[in-house]
Amino acid sequence: MKFTDGYWMTRKGYQLFSPYEIHDVNKGTDKITVYATFRHLENRGNTLNEGLMTMEFSSPLPDVIKAKFYHHKGTVRQGPSSFDLLPQGQSPVVIEDNDEFVSLTSGHTTVTITKQNPVKISYTHKGKKLTGSGTRSTAYVKAEDGRHHFREQLSLAVGETVYGLGERFTPFVKNGQTVDIWNEDGGTASEQAYKNIPFYVTNRGYGVFVNHPELVSFEVGSEIVSKAQFSVQGESLEYFLIGGDTLKDVLSNYTSLTGKPALPPAWSYGLWLTTSFTTNYDEATVTSFVEGMAERDLPLAVFHFDCFWMKEYEWCNFEWDERVFPDPVGMLSRLKAKGLHICVWINPYIAQRSSLFDEAMANGYLLKRADGSVWQWDLWQYGMGIVDFTNPAACQWFKDKLGALLDMGVDSFKTDFGERIPTDVVYHDGSDPQQMHNYYTQLYNKVVFELLEEKRGKGEAALFARSATAGGQQFPVHWGGDCEATYESMAESLRGGLSLGLSGFGYWSHDIGGFEQSSPPDLYKRWVQFGLLSSHSRLHGSTSYRVPWLYDEEAVDVLRFFTKLKLSLMPYLFGKSVESSAVGIPLMRAMVMEFGEDPTSDYLDRQYMLGDNLLVAPIFNPEGESTYYLPRGTWTHFLTGEQVQGGAWRTETYDYFGLPLFAKENSLIPVGSEEDRPDYDYANGATLHLFALQDGASASAVIPTVQGQPQLTVTATRAGGTITIAAKGAAADGNWSLLLRGIASVAGVDNGQASVHAQGTLVKPSAGGTSFTIQLA
Repeated sequence: MKFTDGYWMTRKGYQLFSPYEIHDVNKGTDKITVYATFRHLENRGNTLNEGLMTMEFSSPLPDVIKAKFYHHKGTVRQGPSSFDLLPQGQSPVVIEDNDEFVSLTSGHTTVTITKQNPVKISYTHKGKKLTGSGTRSTAYVKAEDGRHHFREQLSLAVGETVYGLGERFTPFVKNGQTVDIWNEDGGTASEQAYKNIPFYVTNRGYGVFVNHPELVSFEVGSEIVSKAQFSVQGESLEYFLIGGDTLKDVLSNYTSLTGKPALPPAWSYGLWLTTSFTTNYDEATVTSFVEGMAERDLPLAVFHFDCFWMKEYEWCNFEWDERVFPDPVGMLSRLKAKGLHICVWINPYIAQRSSLFDEAMANGYLLKRADGSVWQWDLWQYGMGIVDFTNPAACQWFKDKLGALLDMGVDSFKTDFGERIPTDVVYHDGSDPQQMHNYYTQLYNKVVFELLEEKRGKGEAALFARSATAGGQQFPVHWGGDCEATYESMAESLRGGLSLGLSGFGYWSHDIGGFEQSSPPDLYKRWVQFGLLSSHSRLHGSTSYRVPWLYDEEAVDVLRFFTKLKLSLMPYLFGKSVESSAVGIPLMRAMVMEFGEDPTSDYLDRQYMLGDNLLVAPIFNPEGESTYYLPRGTWTHFLTGEQVQGGAWRTETYDYFGLPLFAKENSLIPVGSEEDRPDYDYANGATLHLFALQDGASASAVIPTVQGQPQLTVTATRAGGTITIAAKGAAADGNWSLLLRGIASVAGVDNGQASVHAQGTLVKPSAGGTSFTIQLA
């Protein structure tokens, strides 16, 4: 939202009041409160008929500065007035107050407020300036229509680039964009987004989280080109400046504030196949797909039933359509006997024809209008109402309906929608509908995720969710929504996923082949490569089935190749996922997150790091041509073994069984012994691929159990021509081996056996051994 008319003027209808002079400072043990006037006080008479701005600074966590500005503090804000943050109490701080400034330091991050006119606010980390606000930047905005606002403008340095703000499909770098944090069902091809997060990070190594669930309007270098501006309606503004040594530290601090991503169950990383949206299907159709995948040696982990598992016009009644599924319990039992997990589609809407509508209406479980009638419309489903998750009884009722499905054998829910939430409604607990519009999805997904944890146990809960707000990363997995079957849409999907990852979300998926329309075989096969090198992998569409043999026979081979590749990488992927959940960083990472010191990484949005060791560059054209960038260092193509030097762009052409997939130097990547399922004993028979270990460097890998507990940790250290391998953990003396790739030939092995392998030297510890040394030729 813009308030200025060029650099000098204010837009008609607005008055801006900015802090100019500090009148007083109150220091507590854990916060400072600054009172600032809007102009210079020439005499005591100037204190009459004048406003003040109250500015409070404190810290909930080390390296996190909370800034809260008030005009009229007593203004009532109906809930949810802020996001549900995790830390309780305050972090220790150091406060300094002198004639020139007052400052508060938390960890290594400091906020300094100058006492010279006009007031300036500066944020630093270890003495390095991050950002700040100066003359006319912080402002209370009075509007002629009575809808007043608070605004902050934080400086952007030369070359500073901004990322995040949720799953955004617009350009990856947000500079120059106006972004309204308002969840909408707009597909993947517009400025609208399903997952709006009022949090951004920059390549200067800090983040800003605006703690307002309602509409937050960002002007990222789009009003004042050297400022990142955000504004909210009302009498107060609260935001957090989040510091850290790296972007990983910043995301870790942010997710410590808003919640860490839960670790998805290992089975959820396998291939998902769905019935698609408007296709015709019954048990025979489903069985033909499942058996067709098995006959073609295509490992399948999850089968998903989309909307029409229920009768049309009755979404949601949570009852199987008996016309096509007369024996749902038996069908689910037969599918699960094949080793499959089952997911079904739901949303938080109850259509008028649903058998549940009257029950929900009678008990007050649906959102209401001001006159007490149920809020209804015909968009999506005839006469549908919306479940009111601020009503505890409605939450339990919703859980009970879904619990019956879990008792039948369902394992997961696709929690679709949650964005089309009206603002002309009354909530059970009196919540403000403006503030609830974005926050509704948090309550919706939390209810379903909690039910899965209650019924299936912690570590077994997995959603396939479309909408989210800040904190939604606690309830994975999220997918990108309705994309088209085009290369352009494939690329915009990746941009959205990378932006979501830089907004605190650990796991993300997308519809392989595109949702709308039907992709040509070429696009399907290229999207399969991308999809199976993503956090989670799902074949899904709108009007056509997505089984590969409907495209061509080569599509079957491509899907088999990349599905088995992903399953063999599960020791690596799941190990990195355990790290992602503990630390709060994404599994699929923007290049700027891993290579922030390389300015070329700032704008890279057609490639990504899968974990911290594998670089993936999907192919976005029918010619099979890929132009990608390798940062400095020695890189080894994971599939071919080709070794190249980075610090340059490369252009190559690949067939459907290849794409740029590179391991960076000093990487130890565990590869599993199985390729037919995602959940197995990752350490048993594992081969740890050691890539281009440089002199003086070390590499390590942790192989977890399917429950996420470490069972094998291997570390490789090189000193000259000697590589020392050390292993520990329950599986340290088990059946594992080491494969040297991109390293000089081996002259000898102490306490181990070496053999020639197609891609290097394979070293297996001697029986009962947990450590050994390798002498290089």
